[in-house]
Amino acid sequence: MRVLQLMAGARHGGAETFFDDLIAALARRGVAQMAMTRPYPDRVARLADSGCRVATARFGSPIDLISRFKVSRAAKQFAPDVVLVWMNRAASFAPTGRHVVVGRLGGYYDLKYYRRCDALICNTADIRAYALAGGWPAERVHYIPNFSPAPPGAAVDRAALSTAASGPVILVLARLTRSKGVDVAINALARVPGATLWIAGEGVERESLARVALAAGVTDRVRFLGWRDDRSALLRAADVCVVASRDEPFGNVVVNAWAHGVPLVATKTKGPAALVRDDVNGLLVAVDDPAEMAQGIARLLADRPLARRLAEAGLARARDEFSEDRVVTQYMSVLEAVRRGRSPDLPTSGGGA
Repeated sequence: MRVLQLMAGARHGGAETFFDDLIAALARRGVAQMAMTRPYPDRVARLADSGCRVATARFGSPIDLISRFKVSRAAKQFAPDVVLVWMNRAASFAPTGRHVVVGRLGGYYDLKYYRRCDALICNTADIRAYALAGGWPAERVHYIPNFSPAPPGAAVDRAALSTAASGPVILVLARLTRSKGVDVAINALARVPGATLWIAGEGVERESLARVALAAGVTDRVRFLGWRDDRSALLRAADVCVVASRDEPFGNVVVNAWAHGVPLVATKTKGPAALVRDDVNGLLVAVDDPAEMAQGIARLLADRPLARRLAEAGLARARDEFSEDRVVTQYMSVLEAVRRGRSPDLPTSGGGA
């Protein structure tokens, strides 16, 4: 099977990271792939290192004829069996040909962009239900969650991040946008004495979040790390991982924390609320409530047996449902089935608690 994948997203982000991860995982299974993405040097290098052929295009407006030509030329030269398109912009550039087109939905995207797709892959059961409600037939819409790589390696050196060896570390992995609620995590930190908050991410809210930290009196305990490619090393050094989102369709960081055995506090937004069982494999707190988030963090820091129990349960679930092997097998089954014009024998619901 030959797969051409189109990603017209940002330089950094959850979907973009999973795009890189999935391509590398499929390459390890021997799938012949070509990726077309915007010309971000770091992404191009990562994809090339995985053994994937890479081409770039600007993916501008719908009338970006140069990008359309580049995508069409790549499809003709590579001759894929399947074209997998990620998010709206890439879907609008899907090339014509003898291949099938599969749309990958990681959010509640406008379905008009996917009219040319032969099938959809949704990373939550609720997004699948959204596509069905939008008129897609059940046999053409598939639920496959994301996985989180957890390669072997050491924890990051805290000293390298201006952090004391002792004292708890709280980790946020997120784009710096309002929807991710990083300001809530900062305000929660003000209620957790002695802890340091690592914020790994970039985005438009960077300067405003620095002002939030200043107003909360925690500037000396917040580390803005920028976008990082060493998620595993950061997670291994953290005591608690926090998902503070106001809006989160899936919640890659939930699975990231589970896969690394890190106790988790997450808000009750759609994705995390569907994944996490409160007080079983994580703690769920109200959206936009720094006080309740602080209580959850403090509870895990004070009760280490509880933290270990939740982390172990999360790790077990990650291995059972969200492992690379399981998820990649499902992707290969769906893509092969769509290519052959039949429905795969896969579950059509899931992702709940």
